[in-house]
Amino acid sequence: MFKSLKVLPLLTRLLFAARMAAHGILAHPLRSALTILGVAIGVTSVVSLMGIGEGARQAVVAQFESLGANVIVMKANDPSVEFDPDEVPDLVERVDGMDMATPVVHTNAVMRWRRARGTVDIVGVNSKFPEIRDNELIAGHFFTELHVSQRSPVVVLGYNMGTGLMGGRNPVGQVISLNGKTFRIIGVLAPKGRGKADDIDDKIVIPYTTALRIAEKKTVPEIWGKAPTPSKADLAVVQLGRIFKRKLGLDQSAPTTMPGDQDQMSGDGVFFEAVEAVPIGPAGTNENNPIIPGGEDLITITNLNQLVQEADQANRVMTLLLGGIAAVSLLVGGLGIMNIMLVAVTERTQEIGVRRALGAKQTDLLIQFLLEALYVSGIGAIAGTAGGIWGLNAFARHGFETAISFHAIKIAVVVALTSGLLFGIYPAISASSVPPIEALRR
Repeated sequence: MFKSLKVLPLLTRLLFAARMAAHGILAHPLRSALTILGVAIGVTSVVSLMGIGEGARQAVVAQFESLGANVIVMKANDPSVEFDPDEVPDLVERVDGMDMATPVVHTNAVMRWRRARGTVDIVGVNSKFPEIRDNELIAGHFFTELHVSQRSPVVVLGYNMGTGLMGGRNPVGQVISLNGKTFRIIGVLAPKGRGKADDIDDKIVIPYTTALRIAEKKTVPEIWGKAPTPSKADLAVVQLGRIFKRKLGLDQSAPTTMPGDQDQMSGDGVFFEAVEAVPIGPAGTNENNPIIPGGEDLITITNLNQLVQEADQANRVMTLLLGGIAAVSLLVGGLGIMNIMLVAVTERTQEIGVRRALGAKQTDLLIQFLLEALYVSGIGAIAGTAGGIWGLNAFARHGFETAISFHAIKIAVVVALTSGLLFGIYPAISASSVPPIEALRR
């Protein structure tokens, strides 16, 4: 009971201070509104810019992830070192960290469907393509190794190709013409999304043996591999690098496989060096001093997991920079709060003196002016958050990649309230420190 009697006066004083703070803001609506607007603009800038940066980050990461997890890309940058498709099974057997692989051929052909005619992009792969690229089918089935070995005239359509061919009806079982030859549609890939998975939704997938015949080639420019885990993908990149260096005559002493290699493995089997890409320079040259300065590497071996991580990190830095730039406007809003509070102290000196003469303590005045600053910053934070979300939706309607970042909202609101509190401390101390007699004289 005694505790409640002590708490009741304190609550009464706090309630009275809150009412006086609200009255102080409403007494000058235009000035208060302009200060609130300054805080709201700062919060809106932080929320909207960080939301745009986060949306861009998610879009880039999703684009890389759509290529498949733990995928290793071996690319020949010169026709003279393109890969023999028959060496793919040998690579899978020799590289411990790679479970499967496929030769890849990119070409195009003239497609005829009924009366329609046009050029289409073609990707030639083997039967492991859906597993390597994590691409399921929504209709039919994928071709088998028998189709590949027999160069069968079968195709699997990308999602957009499949839905556009017959107006959304299932095209499996229909036939199309590629460069004048008849091909049967046996499946349709599941959608990956616009701009994802190298635009596979707009392409046609066929056996690589058939694609080589269309392209009139015997070698392939790319090989895609698949590892079961990220660590094994890193290990596979190193092993593949040594294999192709030896193949090109760059490192005659390098072993073609690395079981138990002590240079790269610690005693407990932990791999020390996580390699993103192994560039393999021109044959017979020193990698650190190539014959042609700035020349492109003959073969590059890339772990797509590393590309995802690097893209994610780069976009996070960009998002933080955007947020830092926008946070400057929050600082300006905080200075606006200090300005209005200092003006209020000057204008209300007589009111402060009357309150002190009637028994108000310094803490009462301190709390009142701090609450005024928090009211202004709090209302500005709420309005700014709403404005930021509205701005993100407006950007999204115009085709921008955006994401509502609750982390950004939390940071912006906390910074706004903190700046309001910090910039309101000095005016509040000034108000509470005015002697009652001197205040009444003014």
